[in-house]
Amino acid sequence: MADTYTQIYMHIVFAVKGRQSLIPKQHKEALHQYITRIITNKKQTVIRINSMPDHIHILVGMTPDIALSDLVRDIKANSSKFINKKRWVLGKFQWQTGFGAFSYSHSQLDTEVLSATVRGGTNKLQVSLC
Repeated sequence: MADTYTQIYMHIVFAVKGRQSLIPKQHKEALHQYITRIITNKKQTVIRINSMPDHIHILVGMTPDIALSDLVRDIKANSSKFINKKRWVLGKFQWQTGFGAFSYSHSQLDTEVLSATVRGGTNKLQVSLC
């Protein structure tokens, strides 16, 4: 796609199965780094990433050569394996089925609501992941 120009920014949100608080604070950075590598290996760009004990926010700059659902599937599958291999939780770690995804324009990337939501401030964006 040499002649293709895009600006695709997606805010991806998904939760731990059962919304359990299973993302340990002491392992957040390692998880974020691992997920960043997954996304980078798919030739996409992580703009921001943050997690709470029961869910994660990822802001990604995407190219049109990968489907969003394929990217999220790979993030969730590989990060689950990573967490289970590290034995950070008792039992089996799983992400909840499904995800939320919201598109943003380039001019919205530094807005207060988006920045606070992805960086871990007040969650003004309510997402139901049932």
